[in-house]
Amino acid sequence: MRLLKLVGPGDFSLVQVPTHNDLPYTILSPTWAPGQEVTYQELISGGGKRKTGYEKIKFCGEQATKDGYLYFWVDTCCIDKTNPAELSTAINSMFRWYLNVKKCYVYLADVSIPGDEVDTQANKSTWEGAFRRSRWFTRGWTLQELVAPAVVEFFSKEGKRLGDRMSLETPIHEITGIRTKALQGNSVSDLSIDERRGWAAQCQTTEEEDLVYCLLGLCEVSMPAIYDSKTPFIVPFERNPNFTGREFQLAKLEKELCKQGQTTKLAITGLGGVGKTQLVLELVYRVRDKHKSRSIIWIPATNTESLYQAYLDVAEKLCIPSWEDKKADVKRLVQEYLSKESTRQWLLVFDNADDINMWISQSSRLIDYLPKSEHGCVVFTTRDRKTAVKLAKNNIVEVPEMEETVATQLLQKCLVNPDLVKNRTDTKALLTELTYLPLAIVQAVAYINENGIALSDYLSLLAEQEEEVIDLLSEEFEDDERYYNIKNPVATTWLISFEQIRQRDLLAADYLSFMACIDSKDIPQSLLPAGPSRKKEIDAIGTLDAYSCITKRSADQALDLHRLVHLATRNWLRKQELITQWTEKAITRLEEVFPDDDHQNRSIWRIYLPHVQSVLKSDVCKDLESRGKLAWRFGTCLSQDGRYNEAEKQFVEAYRTDKRVLGQEHPDTLTSMSNLASTYWNQGPLEGGRGLGGASDGDGQEGARPGAPRHAHEHGKSCLDLEKSRPV
Repeated sequence: MRLLKLVGPGDFSLVQVPTHNDLPYTILSPTWAPGQEVTYQELISGGGKRKTGYEKIKFCGEQATKDGYLYFWVDTCCIDKTNPAELSTAINSMFRWYLNVKKCYVYLADVSIPGDEVDTQANKSTWEGAFRRSRWFTRGWTLQELVAPAVVEFFSKEGKRLGDRMSLETPIHEITGIRTKALQGNSVSDLSIDERRGWAAQCQTTEEEDLVYCLLGLCEVSMPAIYDSKTPFIVPFERNPNFTGREFQLAKLEKELCKQGQTTKLAITGLGGVGKTQLVLELVYRVRDKHKSRSIIWIPATNTESLYQAYLDVAEKLCIPSWEDKKADVKRLVQEYLSKESTRQWLLVFDNADDINMWISQSSRLIDYLPKSEHGCVVFTTRDRKTAVKLAKNNIVEVPEMEETVATQLLQKCLVNPDLVKNRTDTKALLTELTYLPLAIVQAVAYINENGIALSDYLSLLAEQEEEVIDLLSEEFEDDERYYNIKNPVATTWLISFEQIRQRDLLAADYLSFMACIDSKDIPQSLLPAGPSRKKEIDAIGTLDAYSCITKRSADQALDLHRLVHLATRNWLRKQELITQWTEKAITRLEEVFPDDDHQNRSIWRIYLPHVQSVLKSDVCKDLESRGKLAWRFGTCLSQDGRYNEAEKQFVEAYRTDKRVLGQEHPDTLTSMSNLASTYWNQGPLEGGRGLGGASDGDGQEGARPGAPRHAHEHGKSCLDLEKSRPV
C-alpha cells in the first residue's frame, strides 16, 4: 500500500508501507473528472499539477494536516493502474483499507456554498438540494466508502465541512437506501447478500466490472481482477508530444534492441540538457508500440535513495515474492526475477547513471545487480562517457547538439505563438545563443510563453551582463518530462555536472575553473596549468571531454569550452567567492607564457591574444602586478601588428596598474609611461594615424617602435608632460 505525505505547500511524497501497516491515515473519496485525475505516473514525475484533480489531492493533504494526520490515500494516484497485479491486489484490499482509515473525506465537486457562508449547518437549506442530487451517490465505489470507515465527513467544492455520516444519516439513507444500522458503523455481515447487492442497483461505474468489484468487500469475497492483462510498463513520464528529430540515434538503438542471444547493454551519453532522457523516453514508447509483450522498467539512478525506492516500486509491481520483507535485498530480487529464463522480454532503463562510484566502487556495487538474460536489454543514460564505457563497453550512442532545422522545429512546437519563428533572423540568432541545446530552448520558450514576449526580447536579455544572463538561465519552469524533485534550469543542470567532475577529478575541475576565466574558444593545451604528471593532465582533459564540456580541435589539439558551461562555471566560481582567485591564476599563467614582441613569436602571441584580451577586460584583479606586465606585453605585440589604438589602451592599462600597485616613481611605472608616450608620438596629430614618428608596418624594422624595453625608464620621466597632456 502506498500513502501520500504532505512535504510542503502543494507538494507530496509517496511512502511505501506494508499492507498490514498501522500508520494512521485518511482517505479522499471524490468524483472523477475525465482526463483531469492525477495518475500514479504523473505524481511521480510531477506532471499532473496543471490538472484540476490535483486540487482535490491538495485539499485532502491540507485537511489531514488540520486533523493531525501525516498520511493520506487517494485512489487515482496511489495505485499504479498500469500494473494488473497491483490493481487486482488493490481491488481486493480496498474494503479493508477503508475499514482501517481514521477518516474518509468526501469531496463533493457539485455542491457549492457561497463564499460568505460560515455556519453550514444553520444554513443547510442552501445546499441540501445539491447534496441530494450529487453525482457522488451514484458511484459504485461510494457504497463501501460510506459503510466501511469509522468516520465519514462531507465537504463542499470550496472545502467547507457540511457534516459527517452521523449528522447527515437521514438524507444519506433516503438517497442510497442503505439501512441506518449499516450507516452507524455496525457490521453488515448479518444483512442478506441480496440486500447488499440491492444497494448497487442505482449505481453507475466507468467499467462494467467495477459494479461487481465494488461489492467484493461488502459481500466478504475476493476474486482476481479481470481487466485486460497488460505487460508491465513502469515508466514515470508520459510521452513527450514535442519530441523532435534524433531519428538516427533512435534507429541505432532500436537495431541494437533486436539482438538476441545475450544481455544487450547500451549507453547514451552527451552534454547535460542535450536530451538523453527525452531520447530514451521516445525509445521506450516506440518499443511499447511495436513489441506489446516486452516489459519496460525505468529506474532513476540519480542517487542511492531514489534508486532504492524505484527498485522497491518495481519489485511490488512485478509481484516478486518477499518484496515486502524489510530484510530482503530488493535489488537482488529484481535481478533474479529478470534473469529467469521464464521471464518475457524486457527493457531496463537506468536514467542519470552519472555517479560511477555507485556502480563500481561501493561495497554493494550496482553493476553486480544487473540482470543477465538473452531476452533482456539494459540502457543507461549518463553525462560521462567514461562511465558509459565502463557500463556498456563500446555500445555507446552519442547525442550531439541539434541541427538548426531540427532545433527550429522544436522551438516552433513549444511556442504558444509558433508564428514567432517566421522571423528567421531572430530565430537563428536565438538558437545560436542557446547553442542549439534542447533544454535551453525549452527553458527559453517557457519564459517567452509566460511573458508573452518576442524572440528579439529574449535575445536582448541574453545580451545583458553576465550575471543577468545567469539569472535568466536559472529560471525554473514546469516540464512534465523531467523529475519533479530535480531542478530544471540550464544553469542548475551544469552545476550538477561540475559537482560530479569535482568529486571525480580535481585537476579536471581546476582546468574547468581556469578556462572559465579566459576566452571559451581555441584554448591551447599549453596554456593550461601543469598537472602532477602528463598522465594526470591527459586524464583531466579526458574527463572534461567525457562530460562534453569541451570539444577538441583535431588540427591543433586546441580546446573549445561549451559557451553555457563557461557561463555556468563562472557563476559557480562567483557564488563560491573563487572568481578572483582563478582570474588571478589565469593572469599569472598568461603572463608566464605570453611571449615578447619579437616578430618570430608572432604565431604564438596570436594564439594567446584572445585569452589575454578576455582577462584584461574583466574588472577582477585590477591591482595585480602581473596584470600590468601582461597588459604591457600585450600592447607591444599589438603595436607590432600595427594595431596602435588597441595598443594604446593596453599601455594605459599597464601604466594605471603600475601606478596603483608600484607607485608613480617606480621604474616599471615610468617604462609604462614611456611606452604610452611613444604610442602617442607614433599616432601623431591625427586620431589613429601613423603620425610623424614613422612607425613601421608591423615588422619592427623602421621608424620609432612603440613598445620600448622595460629598462628604458629614463625616457619615461621626460615624457611626463606629454602623458599629462593626453587623456589617460
